[in-house]
Amino acid sequence: MKNFIVLLIALFTISTYAQEKELWAKSILNEKAPELVVEKWLSDIPDTEGKFVLIDFWATWCGPCIKAIPELNSYQKEFKDKLVVIGLSDEPEAKVKKHKRPKIEYYSAIDTQSRLNNTLEVRGIPHCILIDPDGIVRWEGYPLLTGYELTSDVIAKVIENYEK
Repeated sequence: MKNFIVLLIALFTISTYAQEKELWAKSILNEKAPELVVEKWLSDIPDTEGKFVLIDFWATWCGPCIKAIPELNSYQKEFKDKLVVIGLSDEPEAKVKKHKRPKIEYYSAIDTQSRLNNTLEVRGIPHCILIDPDGIVRWEGYPLLTGYELTSDVIAKVIENYEK
């Protein structure tokens, strides 16, 4: 009986870790990214030519979105020659401009019509997509999801795999 219980626990543990990454959007991994549609840039317009683009769908009222800002700032700094980070909110310009802390140090835009959000069927934020210089999505998901976090190492590996 003891061996049976141990087996059940082991099977449960394996099945828990074998589950796929949960997405709150339509998966477009390894597919051509849709066109980035922006109503208004709140920062300079980024030069994305030949670079990876990390789009973060976020909102000022979203706690996890705010928690992710310092990490996104660090990615923009660390990979500045190869990566452009863009925060995209569907909130009005005035609301996004009121957001002060933590300070966003990457590119920022709004689209109150949620065109890209709707195309990707984003149902939960923050949601990020990492697009390679050829326009193919190489990473997608909730950047803080346990076991599937978007980290500096993940970005470095995506870039390294592209450059091989």
